[in-house]
Amino acid sequence: MANGTIAFDTLTTSDQVKSGTEKSLDTSYIYNGSAKFWISRDSKTDSTHDSFNFSSVADNGTGDHTFTFTNAMSAITYALATHGQEDTGGGGRTVCGKGTPTTTTRQINSNISSSGAVDDFTYTDFLIMGDLA
Repeated sequence: MANGTIAFDTLTTSDQVKSGTEKSLDTSYIYNGSAKFWISRDSKTDSTHDSFNFSSVADNGTGDHTFTFTNAMSAITYALATHGQEDTGGGGRTVCGKGTPTTTTRQINSNISSSGAVDDFTYTDFLIMGDLA
C-alpha cells in the first residue's frame, strides 16, 4: 500500500464529546497560526517541563543556551517570543535571543533585569512562529 497526501481546506469535527455540535477550522490557520517550536525549561536543573519540535539543548554557560529544532525552519526571519520566571527572589527576568539565528538552532540569553546578571531560571520559556522548511 502506498502512502500519499490528503489535501483539504477545512478541518471539520463533530465535537460530540463536549458539545455535540460540528466545528470547523480553516487549515491555513493551523499551518500559519500555530507555533512551530516551543519549550518550557528549568535551566537550573537542566530539565524540560514540556516542548514541541525540540531536539536538544547546549548549555553554553550560566544563562546561555542553544536550542536545536527537530524540524528546520524555512528561513531565519521567524519570530521569537520569550519569558523567564523564578518562584522566589525579587527583580524581573529577561530572556532574549542571542547571536545570529539559524534555521535549525536558536541561542538565548537569560538575565536578572534589575542587575543585568546572567542567570539560569526555573522557567525559561520561548516559542517560535514562522514557516517550517
